[in-house]
Amino acid sequence: MMMIKLKLNNGLIGMFEHHHETLLPKRTFLRRLAKYALISLCLVIGSLVIGIIGYRIFAGFSWVDSFLNAAMLMGGMGPVGTLTSDAGKVFAGIYALYCGLIELVAVAIFAAPVFHRFLHHFHLEEEKKQKE
Repeated sequence: MMMIKLKLNNGLIGMFEHHHETLLPKRTFLRRLAKYALISLCLVIGSLVIGIIGYRIFAGFSWVDSFLNAAMLMGGMGPVGTLTSDAGKVFAGIYALYCGLIELVAVAIFAAPVFHRFLHHFHLEEEKKQKE
């Protein structure tokens, strides 16, 4: 049976450096951090667009009211407008749960390079102490 290896370094996200490799230069790390921040921002904006369209379709709000309600839910404040239809209420409930999850995912994506750099730096210090 033939195994196919996928090289993830050429993909959108890619892999971080391994523990035996040196720490990335600051400039390269900041470029990586910017890439992950952009991915998080796209996730949040895409989720906001889903909310705007959902409030427009299921609750019958205007575009401005749909934006306001979606943005308030994404920000953790809750909906502003009064929902009269059952479809709007169901959408608002599902969207509220989705927003809570997306906020955690977006923060985790943004924080991953920082967390990895911290652990990588700590690991390199441990290897240096063991060699001495």
